[in-house]
Amino acid sequence: MKCPLCKTDKLRREFPFEPLTDDCEHAPLHCLQCTTKSVKKNQSCSICNKKVTTENPQYQECINILKRLFPEIEAPQAIPSTTSATLSGNETITVSMMGGETTVIPYDANMTIASLKVKISKCFSTEPQKQRLLCDEKELKVQEDSNLATLQYYGVKPFSTINLIVVLYDIPDDFDEVIFDLFWGYPTSGRDYLDASVLLYSETSFIERVDYGYRQSVTCTAVWHSGDVMDDANRLGHHTIRVKLKSLQSGINRLFFTLSAWASPNISKYPNPSLRFFDARFPKKQLCSTAMDHAAYSQAIIMCSLCKFDGAWKVLGLRRLSRGNAMDYGPLKETILQLITTGLS
Repeated sequence: MKCPLCKTDKLRREFPFEPLTDDCEHAPLHCLQCTTKSVKKNQSCSICNKKVTTENPQYQECINILKRLFPEIEAPQAIPSTTSATLSGNETITVSMMGGETTVIPYDANMTIASLKVKISKCFSTEPQKQRLLCDEKELKVQEDSNLATLQYYGVKPFSTINLIVVLYDIPDDFDEVIFDLFWGYPTSGRDYLDASVLLYSETSFIERVDYGYRQSVTCTAVWHSGDVMDDANRLGHHTIRVKLKSLQSGINRLFFTLSAWASPNISKYPNPSLRFFDARFPKKQLCSTAMDHAAYSQAIIMCSLCKFDGAWKVLGLRRLSRGNAMDYGPLKETILQLITTGLS
């Protein structure tokens, strides 16, 4: 991608994932360097000139990404021309989840993907078989052509960032109706609502959405929304979405489950936006779950996706922040399209 401000070709990971504020009604087209430079120098967005302070969480995340991408390391010692250059021993790779968690792992070009997954499991408590790893829009698989693949095989360089997507659940073939329970904590005072929605896609093409206002899918009789289910005793709000996998329209292979704020500028005042997944035949047996356990300063969060890979359905944990809500799905669709085209979902 080329940054239109500095006119430099850069990798996708050198651009922000989302605009700096909810008032920035545009895609994040300027690179991280240009974006952060504008905030430092002018206290404003480089594209729309909306006011942005250096305390802005999204700005701080941009700074952190730059530090991970371009860590400060000591200048290497001079190497005799007759000697091959060797690694300094300081090279690392960063493994990042969309919920914001990161870890740094020493780089070894000959490290197998299988070994990398074991190291990641020790940092994130995610079993190797539940990990999808992507670098530069390419999935890093354990085996290629019956051989154990390495970082070198995939061209992963020192100081690269590898995206970790957690496979929350591999759905067996005999499953049909499944339940996604999306819920949130009440604000400190009062009873208030988030909106759960599901957006249906065929590859990169948006098909339809099901939400509080449109409670059943129209392209097929496969998706239903419960409406508000409020638990005042435990101060929790629920929206439940049921999906009949075998009744989905042919070609639909991605469903994205979101929570968004209707009347608030962001969802930070709603504690622990969460998701639980069930087989409808056993509605009390939770099969997997995920939650955003820190404040989310964004209008919406894409909690998970239900994706079909090689004929098998998987539930992927995303926890991806986004602009947009049930009144304006445009920004959410932009974020989802980015997830699809970069291979993250």
